[in-house]
Amino acid sequence: MNNPALIQFTIDNEITIAAEAWGNPQAKPVILLHGGGQTRHSWGETAQLLAEQGWYAVAYDARGHGKSSWATKEESYDLALMVQDLKMIAAQLKGKPVLVGASMGGLTAMLAQGESDEVFTSAVILVDVAPRIEQKGVERIFKFMSANMEQGFANLDEAADAVAAYMPHRPRPKTLSRLEKNLRKKEDGRYYWHWDPKIMRHWMRTNPDKVLKDTQRMYAAANQLSVPTLIVRGGMSDVVSEQVMAEFLDKVPHAQSVDVSGAGHMVAGDSNHAFSKAVIQFLNDVYPA
Repeated sequence: MNNPALIQFTIDNEITIAAEAWGNPQAKPVILLHGGGQTRHSWGETAQLLAEQGWYAVAYDARGHGKSSWATKEESYDLALMVQDLKMIAAQLKGKPVLVGASMGGLTAMLAQGESDEVFTSAVILVDVAPRIEQKGVERIFKFMSANMEQGFANLDEAADAVAAYMPHRPRPKTLSRLEKNLRKKEDGRYYWHWDPKIMRHWMRTNPDKVLKDTQRMYAAANQLSVPTLIVRGGMSDVVSEQVMAEFLDKVPHAQSVDVSGAGHMVAGDSNHAFSKAVIQFLNDVYPA
């Protein structure tokens, strides 16, 4: 398989979305939406594996993340605008895409299709996110993201130490090349996360509960998902607990589910082979290439 094609989507005069695409653009599209503080590289080999199986996989950096544009105002990071970005990207692809969204990306996907008057997708896959999530898990994520947000890291090893402390279940990588893709080195020689600090300041200032705890709205959107729906839970997740998973399946009976044992909230990064296998199996059933 060749290297991915680097593409861009122009949203408006301020925001340009950077993406990479694997496979044949004429094939059925699958859009991969990463979580908050991540980049398009967080999917590991999933996009490439999807392309090898016959789909057209597009992974993009959300606004304010990776190589996509950073907004000038904090309010430009509202989830509503991320939903708008997704719809504009989907409209530029051939056919109705499948949405695979992790955490923030999953909420974006759920609201985009669940609150839309038209069915513009073929399926939705939620990766360790549900209409209700465990607040303790969210607080741990925010603590990790904000800890080195301003001062950055002296080197890659220091950043790797921070990640290892946050995810002690994951073996420390032998090479830091993948971690480096999530960081940017500035003129002061230090490494900083590849996302705009205004995102975190906006989330904290506007109170994360506004979206994360608005379970009524989220469940309404989930129940409006008339397309095939899958929720993939990390077996060790502290964000989507077994109780949260059971509650979701009870309230959204049309959804299918799968647990990836040994994985935490970052399912694709923790157990990429098992995650990709579960996604491909579901797509072969509901959206064959």
